[in-house]
Amino acid sequence: MRSLAALLVMLLTVSVAGCGLLPEQVDETAGWSANKLYAEAKTAMSDGAFDKAVKYFEKLEARYPYGRYAQQAQIETAYAHYKQGEKALAIAACDRFIRLHPNHPNVDYVYYLKGLVNFNEDLGLLGYISMQDLTERDPKAAQEAFEAFKALVNTFPESKYAKDSALRMAYLVNALASGEVHVARYYMRRGAYVAAVNRAQAALKTYPDAPATEEALFIMIKGYDQLGMNDLRDDAERVMRKNFPSSEYYKRGLDKEVPWWKLW
Repeated sequence: MRSLAALLVMLLTVSVAGCGLLPEQVDETAGWSANKLYAEAKTAMSDGAFDKAVKYFEKLEARYPYGRYAQQAQIETAYAHYKQGEKALAIAACDRFIRLHPNHPNVDYVYYLKGLVNFNEDLGLLGYISMQDLTERDPKAAQEAFEAFKALVNTFPESKYAKDSALRMAYLVNALASGEVHVARYYMRRGAYVAAVNRAQAALKTYPDAPATEEALFIMIKGYDQLGMNDLRDDAERVMRKNFPSSEYYKRGLDKEVPWWKLW
């Protein structure tokens, strides 16, 4: 037994010692200049090798934190994460850059990029106009995209990204309002009239200029009908007739006797 134990100890010692004989991993970037690191990272980006690009950008920033490439490397890192579909990392990189360099000449682009990350998340906002049930989607990404674009437009109105951001904001407002109304309609079909009215009111208050407010008012009228709240129903109808005098929903019937399954 002693011989066996001694043999095991000897083998273990040789194994551990042998680890020191393995060649150390060589850092291919050792000695590279900031220009070389940046150039190689950009080449990797062009080739779609975003992991490699991020590695090079991070090395560049760590080795040359005060060089002219360091800040650009931070922006490029955020973009690389975005292209990889790594939302959390892209947003974190954007927020970090905005916090550290609020007066950088390209900070407007970083706000724009942050908006794009959320705007294009998952299926993007196609989910709002596709056959996907909007009650199953989280509008948080759309709301965060809106806030990023809003910050850009308000802070940098002359930015070359401002016009596109404003268009995306308008689309987001319509999409978010449609989402609220979709949920209100969902509740109406299931007889949850109080919840339906509340969601319709939320759409009106939050997105008063969105096209979806027309249907929101219609839902409020029908919801108050079902709840027997005639004064509120009449108030909602007055507002609807004033703002949408030719609404198609009048053709579908504001009479409370119209069956719900025929309204949509």
